[in-house]
Formats: sequence, C-alpha cells, structure tokens
Amino acid sequence: MKILLKNELVSVPDLRHRLRQLRWFRASFRTNARLVTENYGVPFEIDEKKLTRAFLGWVETINAQKGYAGIDRKDFIVFAAGLVLCELIREQPAKALPRRIGARPADTSMREIVDFWPEGFLYTNFCIGAVAAVFQQEFGETRSIDRCADDLRTWWSYKENIAEMPSYAIAFLDKFLGMEPNWLVPDIASARAAIRKALGEGRPSEALGDLHSIGPKIGIDFRKA
Repeated sequence: MKILLKNELVSVPDLRHRLRQLRWFRASFRTNARLVTENYGVPFEIDEKKLTRAFLGWVETINAQKGYAGIDRKDFIVFAAGLVLCELIREQPAKALPRRIGARPADTSMREIVDFWPEGFLYTNFCIGAVAAVFQQEFGETRSIDRCADDLRTWWSYKENIAEMPSYAIAFLDKFLGMEPNWLVPDIASARAAIRKALGEGRPSEALGDLHSIGPKIGIDFRKA
C-alpha cells in the first residue's frame, strides 16, 4: 500500500499540532480523499458534519489519555492515529461513489482491496499517511508498512471485526505498521506493549488464556497478540 499523504504533509510546520486543529484535520482528510481517487479511481462524497464529529470524538478520547504521550512519544503518535481511525470508522464521514466511466486508475495493485472496502481503505490510508509524515518530520524516520496491508484476507478480517468492535481498528493499524497489536483493550494507552515496557511492566497478558477460544470466532489469533 502506498503512503499517499506523507509528501503532502511533511513540509507543514509543526504538523503534529496542526492536525489537532479542525480546519487542518478536515483539509488533510479531503486531500487524502483526492489522492486516493487519483491513484485508485474511486471518488468519495465527504460529509463534513460527520467528519467534524469524528474529529471532536478523537480530541475527547486523546485528551483523556495524553498523560502517556511523554512515556513513549513514538508509540503514542501511532496510538493517537489509531484513535482517529476508530472515530472515522464510527462516524463514517465518507461514501464511495461509482467509478467514472472510462476512468483509468494510476495504481491497480490495490484494486481488490479498494473495491472491497473503499471507505475503510481511505480512513486507514489517511491515518498511515499522517503517522508517516509526523515520524519523518519529528524523528527523521521512514515508517514501513507490513506486507499484511496488501493482503485482502487481512482486510476481510479487519472489516468483520470492527463491525463488532470499532476499537479493533487501533490494533489493525498497529499491525499494518509492523507493531505489536493489543487485541484485548486496544483503546487503552496504558495497556500498549511499548508503554508497559517503558513503565517496567510486563505485557498485558492477563486473561489471554481465556481469549484463545474467542479468537477463531472473530477471526483473530490472540496468541499472536
């Protein structure tokens, strides 16, 4: 999967804080929708009210856990992006429209995935692009994407699971970015492996034994969490 938004955002001064402003957030989301359309040929209709609700929901949830940002800033940036993804999936501000007749996508490598779940692809690509731009700007690092992001089976599981529990989007974003997902309580910063490690605690493995029987039912192997 291409990181479409990174080059558009990386030159924006103080990007991490700009994205916490509603105007910048909405503009960046619309830019990413345009890039997805240009590359994959799927146009979108954006509901600005729902997009605003997603932003406000994200601000509320991130403010409640911002105390963990100083413990592992890199991990918290990814976590914050996961919370954005979760709110976008809850609010569904984008609606995919039919491809224009005669449209020729610039990239056909993700055609199956984009056709299967265009809105989910848009939301996920937006969050990955924002993470990549912030990492490049603040740490001089390039974020790589795990190969599972190109696997339609992963997206089937992703879509199925967030329908039951939207916060699983946070764990799937971690997975796409090659990090250790927390399938147990993905929306709790203090339960993240990197945060617990920084605090000198063990992995959040309590009760995982009981979850082994749940994993196959919802398509997730918790033993890999």
